[in-house]
Amino acid sequence: MPTWIDTHCHLDAEEFGPDTGAVRARAAIENVAICVIPAVEAAAFEPVRALAHRFGDAYALGIHPLYMARAADDALARLDEALHVHAGDPRLVAVGEIGLDYFVPELATGPLRERQERFYREQLRLARRHGLPVILHVRRSVDQVLKGLRDIAVPGGIAHAFSGSRQQADALLGLGFRLGFGGAATYERATRLRTLAAELPAGAIVMETDAPDIPPHWLYATADQRAAGQRQGRNEPGELPRIAAVVAGLRGVTVEEWAAVTSANARAALPRLALPGAA
Repeated sequence: MPTWIDTHCHLDAEEFGPDTGAVRARAAIENVAICVIPAVEAAAFEPVRALAHRFGDAYALGIHPLYMARAADDALARLDEALHVHAGDPRLVAVGEIGLDYFVPELATGPLRERQERFYREQLRLARRHGLPVILHVRRSVDQVLKGLRDIAVPGGIAHAFSGSRQQADALLGLGFRLGFGGAATYERATRLRTLAAELPAGAIVMETDAPDIPPHWLYATADQRAAGQRQGRNEPGELPRIAAVVAGLRGVTVEEWAAVTSANARAALPRLALPGAA
């Protein structure tokens, strides 16, 4: 059976809680060999590291733009210290999740926009200093994220949950990045995203779940369904093979071929995944 790498999975999320071990076990049954667990704030640095070591997975350290507003003044210094302390840990594969988010109105203007842009650029500098790729959050912010990457060169990485244009995709690819595709590509109405999934070069794409977020269509409950009492399904890393099978179908390739290609892409984007002891 094909094996998979989930390049973005928040196993430390409170939605999993005491169920985390069972969640990871179900993913293992589905041949998800590695989950990359990105931190979202300084308080998560140790939990994601511990989970990666517990399950034989990988992790990234960073401060997410949605958590930047509540970050302490020393958060960036704590990130620098953690990257230094764990520099020899082969399971530490990237700086992330970092980036910009202009979907949330209060983050798109004024002091919070300035603060998240400062956090983004400082984390790019830390990634460059420590020689690590980055895992990027690019929600309605691809052009500004690209500007930062052009100003502060880093060793590539992954643009997580990519939903931009082909031109933006090509720009990221030109800077050595891969693009993360997950549950959103399973919705028939996501025509632009599905076209990209079908037409981008094979070497451009990595697979992810963003679990517990971005559920595939078979887990999604509409507002009317939720009002009628139906619960929203919880996304898990074990959903990755089924999500990836949808993308493979869009591309007209076998699931086995797509697993091999996307796993190779993940290791190219995050080279420490290929190191002995990394996973």
